[in-house]
Amino acid sequence: MDTNTLSAFIAVAESHSFSLAAQQLYITQSAVSKRIALLEDQLNQKLFDRISRKVTLTEAGRELLPRAKTILSAIKDAGRSMGNLSGVVHGPLSLAASHHISLHRLPPILRAFTKKYPDVQLNLRFDESEIAYDGVLHGDLELALITLSPQPDPTIFSQAIWVDQLQYVVSRDHPLASKSIVSLEELTHYAAILSGAKTFTHQIVAEQFRKKSLDLNITMSTNYLDTIRMMVSIGLGWSLLPETMIDDSLKVLNTGSEPIQRQLGYIYHRDRTLSNAASKLVEMLSCS
Repeated sequence: MDTNTLSAFIAVAESHSFSLAAQQLYITQSAVSKRIALLEDQLNQKLFDRISRKVTLTEAGRELLPRAKTILSAIKDAGRSMGNLSGVVHGPLSLAASHHISLHRLPPILRAFTKKYPDVQLNLRFDESEIAYDGVLHGDLELALITLSPQPDPTIFSQAIWVDQLQYVVSRDHPLASKSIVSLEELTHYAAILSGAKTFTHQIVAEQFRKKSLDLNITMSTNYLDTIRMMVSIGLGWSLLPETMIDDSLKVLNTGSEPIQRQLGYIYHRDRTLSNAASKLVEMLSCS
């Protein structure tokens, strides 16, 4: 059992395909099959069921998968620890950032980082905060810049860098725009446009309504705040947006309710040794 066979096993398990696993690993499908056959022979267990074109884990495969990930993670962590001893800032940095942070917060920091550390190979993904969060939780990402979870997993270290003040908004010609005060109960009688129910931002908003035993009247949903702003600006409903995104096309509503904030920042896994590159980016973020 070695890292190559374990990597092939994980790739097939997650993609449910030998051909897709081969593409991910930049090897031939035949090489993937040989590695899986070798691993099955070493363990004396069948790891995959192959029915037609569908590939699924057997019971033994399901038992092995989390252990295989732990083994590879530990080996990579040891490599990072040894590499950090040199103090040199170089090599790959797997990073994800939410769409909002990528557009509105990250560019100047990323520009300064790449200029100061040109030998770092950024593997940057643009994901929804919740997807990036899972990537860090499962060891696929070293860092993520996201809307911080209101209830983080204890294995996740999170640090707030920015705070978004959120405001209830409507278009200038919305029926509520002329009112000096609009209660949360009144809002429930009008269409809401919010991010998906699983998003951290949605959870923060829903909690304020839940405390007053009110149900949201959500008619449209998207996880892109810029799209939400556009839909609100043309009168399709109300929403809650960061102050930094509010322009003259929108009217801020005074609901008389407790102000809502969401924290934006970075996260990493507490059990993972950060590379020198990740540590330097964290330092730069903390000074921003």
